[in-house]
Amino acid sequence: MTQKPERARVHLDEVSKAIIEQLQQDGRRSYASIGKVVGLSEAAVRQRVQRLVDSGVMQVVAVTDPLELGFARQAMVGIKVAGPLEPVADALVGIREIDYVVITAGSYDLLAEVVCESDEHLLELISSRMRTIPGVVATETFMYLQLRKQTYSWGVR
Repeated sequence: MTQKPERARVHLDEVSKAIIEQLQQDGRRSYASIGKVVGLSEAAVRQRVQRLVDSGVMQVVAVTDPLELGFARQAMVGIKVAGPLEPVADALVGIREIDYVVITAGSYDLLAEVVCESDEHLLELISSRMRTIPGVVATETFMYLQLRKQTYSWGVR
């Protein structure tokens, strides 16, 4: 996921929320079938979905389990930072193997999810690329042993 620029919060009407909920249930659902549920034409649903994607409200992607696709290591790395957090977060966003970066409150200043091809790859990533970012003081790696739940169907408010 790429870094999201600051933008004004988008107001979602009930129809847009219903479209999002339909796609959360099944991202392959056709615009025509969504239109029947929400009371719009296929073309109108297509336009709404495109606006939602363009505004950054949602993405329509295939979610995979990296461990099932041949990547041997997936982990969450907790990162402690001295100084401003944003430059370190921005540097992490630029690393290909990192798919998730958040600034947090708690024991760690940042969390980064990494996907690697091997233990050696993970070691190189953490030692040579993450820990050498200016401001990084410490890291702690939490290895994923088994994915038990991953969902994106929290609905809309």
